[in-house]
Formats: sequence, C-alpha cells, structure tokens
Amino acid sequence: MAPNKVAGPEIERLIQLLAKLPGLGPRSARRAALHLIKKKDQLLVPLAEALGVAVDKVGICSTCGTVDTSDPCAICADPRRDESVLVVVEDVADLWALERAAAINARYHVLGGTLSPLDGVGPEDLNLAKLVERCGSGEVKEVILAVGATVEGQTTAHFVMDQLAPLDVNVTRLAHGVPVGGELDYLDEGTLTQALKARTRF
Repeated sequence: MAPNKVAGPEIERLIQLLAKLPGLGPRSARRAALHLIKKKDQLLVPLAEALGVAVDKVGICSTCGTVDTSDPCAICADPRRDESVLVVVEDVADLWALERAAAINARYHVLGGTLSPLDGVGPEDLNLAKLVERCGSGEVKEVILAVGATVEGQTTAHFVMDQLAPLDVNVTRLAHGVPVGGELDYLDEGTLTQALKARTRF
C-alpha cells in the first residue's frame, strides 16, 4: 500500500526533485525540504533566486566543456594558463577537484563521461571530436589523462590515446599507487600492484 501524502502537492514536488540529487534519497530529501521551508527567508528564497540565475546564466563552455557563466569559460579565457598542456577529465567535478588542489596551471578538456558499452555510452556520446580538434591545432604539446582508475576510465584513456596517436602530442596519465598518508595494510591489492609497477627511484 502506498504511503499517505503528508503535505500539499507543491511540497511533495519539492521533495521529489530534491530526491533526484546525488546523495539524497527520499528520507533525506524530506528532511532537506522541511529545513528549507522552516528557513524560508534565509534559505529557500535565496536558493530559488540562485537557481533562477543559474538557469539563465550558466552554460557549457564550447571550448573545454565545463560549466560557467561565460563562453569561453574563465579558465579557457585566462591568458596565464599554459596552453601547451591539456588536462583531460571525465567530469566537471574532476576539473573542480584539480583546481582546488592548485597543482597545475594548465587548460582542461571535459569528456562528459566514460566509454561504457553496457550503458550505451559510445565515442559519439563524449566530447572527443573537440579534443582531437584542439590537440591538432599545434598549440597542445602534452595531454594529461586525468581519468579514474576504473575499467571504464582506463578503457576511455586507451581510446583517447589511440585517437591522439597520429598527432604530435605527448600523452601522459596520472600516477596510480599509494596515496599520501596511506598505510599499506589498508590498501587494496590493485592499488598495491599498481604502486609496485610504477615504483620510482628514492
């Protein structure tokens, strides 16, 4: 038997939409909706305004595929970035993570996912043609494949390498192995194996 509705359709709609967000199930969505409603002036109204602005202003950068309020995005338009290095990531969240780390001052390219035949994701579904076009311009000298160490991520990395093989670019990838602060006893066998294979001189 379906549970009884405890609120009006507007509130139920809010809960249903919140439940579609990553990390929020129906119970968490109900708690979030109730919190927003209780803090209407402090949270709900500003959130609604921010969402309205996002709908109007936020778009996809036609150069790299990230999200921003300008096209080209702030990163692509920044003249201080090293144009010869292109970091390829699966998703915008990965780009944001690398930017938070402030480890490299390069430009980016967002693929928009990984190859996954079982899920019906093929090369035509990813931002690959634009990547090849950018790498063929002559400005890019190194492509860093910053994709996940998953089966799909590595399959995508190999496909990208094949696509870039005819071009005059150096293709590298992120190192895999023991994380900073990691203890060997807590690492999985795959990580340990990769760390041993990618060992370096001390």
